[in-house]
Amino acid sequence: MAQPRARIRLPLTWLGVVPFFVFVGLFLLLPTLYIVVGAFRSPEGGFTFGNILALNTPTILSAYWVSIKIAFWSSLIGCAVGFAMAAAVTVGAGPRWVKNPLLTFSGVASNFAGVPLAFAFIATIGPAGIITLYLRHEFGINLRLMGFNLLSTLGLVITYLFFQIPLMILIITPALEGLKREWKEAASILGATSFQYWRMVAFPILFPSILGTMALLFANAFGAVATAIALTGPSLNIAPILLYAQIRGDVLGSPNLGYALAFGMIVITGLANALYIVLRARSERWLK
Repeated sequence: MAQPRARIRLPLTWLGVVPFFVFVGLFLLLPTLYIVVGAFRSPEGGFTFGNILALNTPTILSAYWVSIKIAFWSSLIGCAVGFAMAAAVTVGAGPRWVKNPLLTFSGVASNFAGVPLAFAFIATIGPAGIITLYLRHEFGINLRLMGFNLLSTLGLVITYLFFQIPLMILIITPALEGLKREWKEAASILGATSFQYWRMVAFPILFPSILGTMALLFANAFGAVATAIALTGPSLNIAPILLYAQIRGDVLGSPNLGYALAFGMIVITGLANALYIVLRARSERWLK
């Protein structure tokens, strides 16, 4: 008599993560795969490297370069300021009661972007913003004559810092809390000053976390599009805005060239995220 087949049953706990996998598959994996395939497809449907080679034009290269500069400076400044703020309330002499409100605000501000963020900065330090007019009328300081323009590369970097600094605080705080008290006590017993402890013990341990977070912030700023469009419109030539214009009006003249432009952005952000994952895994060896 044939034995009945044993049924393979998945644990019911898997049902809780099914929406996650469906969401990732439909809105991340499939669109990414579609873009990658389209980047290497000719208008006739055949395989080609022509779309990738066509990225080597002054307009597109300039858009990539400006995007890289904005992402680099916003991530570098965001890391420096965010690290200082997190260290002050975690292991420094800052008041401990500030820590929880700071982390709560950081959780909100790190996700505050797009049109609301652009409007907030335009209304504050834009050409007719509150602070701009106040400085001009009360102190005779004209920010525009001094060379500051919010609707520029510098203005976009300053705007991005609003969510870059809080994101740095959220990510680096657990790493700072992972510094063992015994390390500082041992360094003090051996005669090390506070500066020497940070330079020779704490900072080398935290450096992979800091560098990895900077890579994550770089990817975060490089791919931001809603804030850039709402703040500067099409006047600033950066890769996300160029890609957005391609999707809206095919300004590049070829849909597949638009896929190649998006593919280049995926490669850059993918490398930055991969660097973050590798460095974070390395730093966790010490902080566990």
